[in-house]
Amino acid sequence: MTLASDQKRDATGLSSTSKRMLELRDAVLLEWEQRLRSTIKEASALKHPILINTLPSFYDNIAEALTPGYPRTSGVDSTSLATEHGGERARLTNYDPQAMITEFQILRQVIFDVLKNNDIQLSHDESVIINGSIDTSLREAVNAFALVQAALRERFAAALTHDLRTPLGSASMAAELILHSTDPTKMKGFAAKVIENLGRMDKMIQSLLDAMLFESGERLQLHPSSFDIWQVVQEVHDEAVIKHGRRFEILGGSVTGWWDRDAMKRALENVLGNAVKYGTPNSRIRIKIDEVQERLLLSVHNKGNPIPPEEREDIFQVFRRALSAKEGNQQGWGIGLPYVRSVAEGHGGSVAVDSTVERGTTFVIDVPVDARPFMSVPTTE
Repeated sequence: MTLASDQKRDATGLSSTSKRMLELRDAVLLEWEQRLRSTIKEASALKHPILINTLPSFYDNIAEALTPGYPRTSGVDSTSLATEHGGERARLTNYDPQAMITEFQILRQVIFDVLKNNDIQLSHDESVIINGSIDTSLREAVNAFALVQAALRERFAAALTHDLRTPLGSASMAAELILHSTDPTKMKGFAAKVIENLGRMDKMIQSLLDAMLFESGERLQLHPSSFDIWQVVQEVHDEAVIKHGRRFEILGGSVTGWWDRDAMKRALENVLGNAVKYGTPNSRIRIKIDEVQERLLLSVHNKGNPIPPEEREDIFQVFRRALSAKEGNQQGWGIGLPYVRSVAEGHGGSVAVDSTVERGTTFVIDVPVDARPFMSVPTTE
């Protein structure tokens, strides 16, 4: 049988080269997958069904096109396989355009290598069809990838606009009440509401600016100062208690070092917010401070559903959240943890996650105690 997109049932009427290509489909795709996983880091952890995508049908389409007179001139002739491939890569993986280009280059080389190793001699015209099919498919896939990425950004902007309306509306209502009130006590309470909601809006806008910075490949501008991280942890803890109740615990003590205070505080807020959002409701959340070998280990632990291994990289990518979060309809823009990684790497460190059913989930921000010498090192964001 064939898997071609025209639903051709078998190889009847196809040339000998087409038939041999169909027989070698599994060998080609297996070799392609092995080379891809060892070459492209974005592909290394993908599950097989996601990685293989629409390629079996695309490959069989190419095989059909090699038969003279068959009503298909290339592997992408009158089919949307390539655009669907690009769309899936944008929605389901951490690919960038370079990864897309590389995987098609690998496919081209694997096809020619496997055919040659099996003593299949291609004519000039057959080689042209294979090359043309891959080149055209690459262009269509990259275009689709870009369109879907643009759509995801538009959705993000729409979500941001929608979310901003809530604190804006609350601030406006409180301001209106101030205008119509003559009670100083009530006016003070309304003013506090205005300030609170303007602060929420400021954090949202700052998150948007951070996202734009990540996407442009720029690094965060960090301003180191000497301070005790315990004081920052206590501030974040106290603010969290006001919002979510007394479910937080601090372990460890003072560690004085050189970091960007605002950035470290926001990073901890993001990790703690993640624990509240995705952890077991009302369960204990621990913040732990350790100093070892001139490094600060700042960790947050919560109980709850673990993060699947294949999603542990996705959660650190801009605009992406774990599948479990999406299925749970949790609100968020997918910026928090990428920001945490950027802060950690900007301080010459990293952020790691440990997550199982038995152990719960722990995020560890691991940075030098004196980060000043490392604030110019490359980052992955």
